[in-house]
Amino acid sequence: MASTTASLAPAAALERLGLLAAPTDADDPSPPLPAPLPGLLPLRCAVQHYEWGRRGADSLVARLAGDGDGRPCAELWMGTHPAAPSSLAPDVSLRDWVARNPAALGRAVAARWGGDLPFLFKVLSVAKALSIQAHPDRELAAALHALRPATYRDANHKPEMAVAVTEFHALCGFAATQELKEVLRTVPEVQELVDKEESRKLLSVKEQDGGIGVRSYLKSAFTKLMTACDEAVSEAITNLKSRLKSESKARSLTKKEQLVLSLEKQYPGDVGVLAAFFLNFVKLNPGLTPKYRDVQTLCSMLTYNQAFPEILQGMPVQPYVTRYTPSTDEFEVDRYLLPPGKSVTMSPVPGPSIFIVLTGEGEIQAGFMTGSAKAKEGDVFFVPANTKVKLYTSCPRSMQLYRAGVNSSFLS
Repeated sequence: MASTTASLAPAAALERLGLLAAPTDADDPSPPLPAPLPGLLPLRCAVQHYEWGRRGADSLVARLAGDGDGRPCAELWMGTHPAAPSSLAPDVSLRDWVARNPAALGRAVAARWGGDLPFLFKVLSVAKALSIQAHPDRELAAALHALRPATYRDANHKPEMAVAVTEFHALCGFAATQELKEVLRTVPEVQELVDKEESRKLLSVKEQDGGIGVRSYLKSAFTKLMTACDEAVSEAITNLKSRLKSESKARSLTKKEQLVLSLEKQYPGDVGVLAAFFLNFVKLNPGLTPKYRDVQTLCSMLTYNQAFPEILQGMPVQPYVTRYTPSTDEFEVDRYLLPPGKSVTMSPVPGPSIFIVLTGEGEIQAGFMTGSAKAKEGDVFFVPANTKVKLYTSCPRSMQLYRAGVNSSFLS
């Protein structure tokens, strides 16, 4: 990655980043003034090599990080997460630097989130489906962390937003009651694992009864499915495959049925294949947005609310910039799509930002920099609070960047 401090000696570079005290006159008793914050900090970011990630040139994460060792490259982490914090220089983590320079977060962010970034920015390259995941709310997250810190390492809740940079498929949230009833009527393999009594309860629910009864029956049915023994699950999936193969000769399979068969090829015999029937199937087009296996905690912590996930179209905030703003305070994401020869300026905001260049190349200028830094595919920059940023394109094709920052509604 390009660095505005590349020509400095290591100690001088650290001083520029505010990690070393500036030398003072021994005869001057006054305390040294705090070092001014840099406008731009190039980051080195960690790659997570989860098994579901893409490999080699097929992985956007591998291309962005320059990781070519052949292992699956699933996620690029940009931020201060203690498991894999980004770094500014050898042996200098962004987490430590922010702790020593809380002004980089802005006053409101530092006060609210204890001197740390409230978000983790990621790029994902997905080759296979991820396991079923559920994130606890703040209260449950704190309780689980206190009870089993080795398993639940984070005491915070984890609201998430995905912005598709290619077509992206996801299962998110429980399907509506009518769809669940249809599953129980037409997928005997699921009904058998849920058992007839639980199926009868869910099938008897009326839409006008309200959500509480539905949630209770749904929780019971879903828990029955997820806790079924491996032998029963394997047999059910075998029967499902056989039935769909036969029926496909006489009719077109539904999108959900096609998805389930695709999941089975990736994870033969896994109960998650059948759980897909309970969830909403979402397809995101580019630019749009919605581990350890602890089944009992998963089933008990879910709210069982039935709602299709919110799809954010993004709002233009200025030419070439689209903003995706969720309902949570912790973050928002901007997409910058600059045509050749164009520029855009981000006015100072009272919170920190992280930029990543996804495609193209150009230049970036921030704060009191006298010049600009090169910005090319894979470069990641941390920008402190209250810093003006200007981006320029300098190649024949467009430059695409993404910015993560604290939700502007919290900062306003």
